[in-house]
Amino acid sequence: MKLFLSLLCGLLLAGGVHAAEPSTSMPADNAGQRAQLRNTYFNAARLGRAEVMQEFINAHWDLGLQDDKGYTALILAAYHGHPTLVSQLLKAGANPCQADHRGNTALMGAIFKGELAIAGQLMKAPCAVDQRNQAGQTAAMYAALFQRKEILDALVAQGADLKAQDARGNTAERLQQGQFSEPVSQQAP
Repeated sequence: MKLFLSLLCGLLLAGGVHAAEPSTSMPADNAGQRAQLRNTYFNAARLGRAEVMQEFINAHWDLGLQDDKGYTALILAAYHGHPTLVSQLLKAGANPCQADHRGNTALMGAIFKGELAIAGQLMKAPCAVDQRNQAGQTAAMYAALFQRKEILDALVAQGADLKAQDARGNTAERLQQGQFSEPVSQQAP
């Protein structure tokens, strides 16, 4: 597998095809190879395959590449509970503030899934503490709703606004007390 990825990435990059930039003029065989690479890349993130991910990193793959739902490798690794892969991606330059198509970040996914060690890693990133998804929800709201007190306390220490309201009027403060207008939802990557 490692040799296959190295060769395929090398061939695509040497041929002028950039891993992060699809081309409509790309020959059909290259388009098929690119699709296979994308699938391998996102599956490596979901499954925590650090050795495969390292091959993509070595090939200078765009770590901000998003799938059809906007999930990045970092979002997938965080959501699926792969702390080693999260560290690897962060070290390689993956953007922890990048959101999916619904505005959810890797931190929000980690909080939702109860991946507290991963959430701790992601909270060290220089992202806005009150970064919002499209529903106006913040990481603190997720932490409050899912009773992740340690994470909520850490977010508060970083300046999270517990009185900030989402689109339905929920606040982290009220969610922590079990009072909410509608449940906060997270689409599973």
